[in-house]
Amino acid sequence: MRQFYLLSLFLTACFIGRAGYSQNLKPGFDKEEYIELLKIYSRWGDSTFYAGIAQSETYTRAYGSPTVGLENRWELHVNKAHSVAVISIRGTTADPVSWLANFYAAMVPAKGSIQLTHNLNFNYQLATNPRAAVHAGWLISLGFLANDILPRLDSCYRAGIKEYIILGHSQGGAIAYLLTSHLYNLQDTGKLPADIRFKTYCSAGPKPGNLYYAYEYESRTQGGWAFNVVNSADWVPEFPISIQTVNDFNLTNPFINAKAGIKKQKFPRRAALHYVYKQLTKHTLKAQKRYQQYLGTKASKFVKSQLKEIQIPTYYNSNHYVRTGAFIVLLADEAYYQQFPESKTKVFTHHMLQPYYYLAQKLK
Repeated sequence: MRQFYLLSLFLTACFIGRAGYSQNLKPGFDKEEYIELLKIYSRWGDSTFYAGIAQSETYTRAYGSPTVGLENRWELHVNKAHSVAVISIRGTTADPVSWLANFYAAMVPAKGSIQLTHNLNFNYQLATNPRAAVHAGWLISLGFLANDILPRLDSCYRAGIKEYIILGHSQGGAIAYLLTSHLYNLQDTGKLPADIRFKTYCSAGPKPGNLYYAYEYESRTQGGWAFNVVNSADWVPEFPISIQTVNDFNLTNPFINAKAGIKKQKFPRRAALHYVYKQLTKHTLKAQKRYQQYLGTKASKFVKSQLKEIQIPTYYNSNHYVRTGAFIVLLADEAYYQQFPESKTKVFTHHMLQPYYYLAQKLK
C-alpha cells in the first residue's frame, strides 16, 4: 500500500506541475543521460553493488514492483521536473530461479500467446515477420512484468508524463529489448497513446533474438531512440551461444535449391557433392537440435516446477541469436585492464556496473 501511496503523490505532483507539454528526450546517445541511468540502476543492489557510484540527484524512485515470474522486478523513477520517467528492469540476481530465465534459451516465435497462469494470458507481437524469434526465458519474464508495468504507465500518462526511458542492465537489458518492441506494438495497434515517446538504454544487454527480430527492432528504433551499451571486455553481450544453419538464411539464397541441383549432377560428381554438402550442414543442424533439447525441452521442466500454471510455448527451430540494435562500445584499453584485470575465477569482473561507469565517464 505504501508503494501505491508514494506513486499517487508523484502523479499528483506531475499533474499540478505541468501546465503544458514540451519534449525533453532527444534522439541520439547522451553520455550524461546514460551515466545518470547507471546511478539509478546501481541502487538495485547493496553498498557493494553500487560502490563508487553516486546516487542520482535527478531521479527519485516512485514505485517498486513485487517479485513476479522468474524472480523479475521493475521500478519507476521520475525526474524532478516530473517530465520524464524511467522504467528500470532488474537484471539477474543470485537466486537460481533468476538464472533459469537466462538458461531457458530456446527460441519462440516473436508473435503469439503464452498462458502464464490460469488468469494471465500474455498476448504479444514483437515483430511482424513470421520468421522472427526471441529468447523464451526473457519473453516469459516480460509477460509477467508487462502485466504490472502497463497500469502504471497508464496512470503516469493520465498525470501528464509522456516521455519514458526504458532501462536495463544484463538480463534487464535483454528484457528491455523485448519490452521496447512490445510497447511499440501496443502503440501501433492503438492500445497505447501515439504521443508517448520511448527511448531505450540497454546496458550489457545479451542477444535477445534472431536476425529477423533484430531487423524489425532496429527499423522501429532507428534515428537514435535505442542503444545497447557494451564493455568490450564483457562476455555477457556475447550470450546466448549462436548457431547458424542453412535454414536461418532469407528464403532467396543459394542453399535452398542445393540438394535439387546436386541430384542433377552425374555420378560420381553427384556423390562427391552430396557428401561435401552433408558434411558442411549436418553438424550445425545437429548442434541446433541439441541446444534446443537442453535449453528448451529440459530447461522447461525446471520452469514448470517454478511456474506451475504456465503452458510451455512451441519452439522456433533455431538458435541463431544475433547482436541487436545500435551499439555504443565502451572500449577497454590498457588503463582499463590495469584497474580491472582479467580473471579466471571472477567471471563477472567486466560485467559489473563499476567497469561500465568507469568507461562511460571516459567517453568523449
